[in-house]
Amino acid sequence: MEINKIFETSNMISQENLDIRTITMGISLLDCIDSDSDVACQKIYNKIMKNAQNLVKVGREIEAEYGIPITNKRVSVTPISLIAAACKDQDYVKYAKTLDRAAQELGIDFIGGFSALVQKGYQKGDHILIKSLPQALAETKYVCASVNVGSTKSGINMDAVKEMGDIIVAGSKLNFMTNAKLVVFCNAVEDNPFMAGGFHGISEPDVVINTGVSGPGVVKAALEQIKGQSMDIVAETIKKTAFKITRMGQLVGTIAADKLNVPFGIVDLSLAPTPAVGDSVAEVLEEIGLEQVGTHGTTACLAMLNDAVKKGGIMACSHVGGLSGAFIPVSEDAGMISAVNNHCLNIEKLEAMTAVCSVGLDMIAIPGNTPASTISAMIADEAAIGMINAKTTAVRVIPVPGKKVGDFVEFGGLLGHAPIMQVNEASSQDMIARGGTIPAPIHSFKN
Repeated sequence: MEINKIFETSNMISQENLDIRTITMGISLLDCIDSDSDVACQKIYNKIMKNAQNLVKVGREIEAEYGIPITNKRVSVTPISLIAAACKDQDYVKYAKTLDRAAQELGIDFIGGFSALVQKGYQKGDHILIKSLPQALAETKYVCASVNVGSTKSGINMDAVKEMGDIIVAGSKLNFMTNAKLVVFCNAVEDNPFMAGGFHGISEPDVVINTGVSGPGVVKAALEQIKGQSMDIVAETIKKTAFKITRMGQLVGTIAADKLNVPFGIVDLSLAPTPAVGDSVAEVLEEIGLEQVGTHGTTACLAMLNDAVKKGGIMACSHVGGLSGAFIPVSEDAGMISAVNNHCLNIEKLEAMTAVCSVGLDMIAIPGNTPASTISAMIADEAAIGMINAKTTAVRVIPVPGKKVGDFVEFGGLLGHAPIMQVNEASSQDMIARGGTIPAPIHSFKN
């Protein structure tokens, strides 16, 4: 039996693209706060380098010893808007460059946490950080940013929603790739190991290791063995497969934490696609019985997939967290790209799908002349889905100057490439100009 399990795991890795998508070290920067920004940045650099100096080395050791691919080694930090608020600087680009320098010297893939949490309003540091985003992301390579504009408990900060539309447009004019590193959230979680939205929450330990594990190819291979069987069997198969994948994530996370002498946090089991053949969430949905993702029935299949993944993860590990479910980033999923090209999948359908999956409108390229108010309205719609359903939703859209619907844009690496998608051309300007707050829903009052 044990030999069979070893062969099964080996096949998942070699034939079905199973990998540890990331080991992410979360580092609190609360003890780095200083009214002198130069002093604060030096403290930040020192703390990151001290704690994460062996992160890449340990990841490679685990890969070599256990034969398990670890695609990314990352760091997330406390939202910089909180850390930098004590200084008198008028922008926080210096802080972003400090994070970037640390990431480059560590050899990690990304560092997340150039972030602000404004779901209920702004403090001084939030205003400054958000204004700094276009320049900070354009002038750094490894820094990822996020802004949380809403929550089920507090409602949606429509002033922040409006501002983020302007920020995304401003960033696209400097370098459209800046927006590939920027996520706008509702109900952001504090222990997300995935980028670009990961940050280290203020209630997290001083230092912690979280793992993100993926394997849409493994799920598809399992479903190929039960063609024509009932949806009950499909759900059970996904759940059992998710159990196996999560176990591997827990193993790697625990070993990494022990080697680095820090606590182990959570496993985030998210079916995160890559541009590689056979590593597509869309193909999982099509294996369930859809001719192509985006057709009628897609939302139902995705809802079942997302739920079964969560159930399997919880069975396997008591420390499941992050987002845990299915991601649907268009540019990173060959099946999604094919569906867009065949006019089977559009932004409206993707929005419906986000009501039942782990995140939201992700890695979607749109025409470069899309108005800021339209982008803000897209953010508002996603935030409303998250707020009402008490789930995380997000927007990572990328206006590409000079591109029109039907054109293609290359992002490179795991970010893949994407067709420019049609955006509804009717204006939302007057609605977005109102600002204010969309109040929290009635079911948010739990006490």
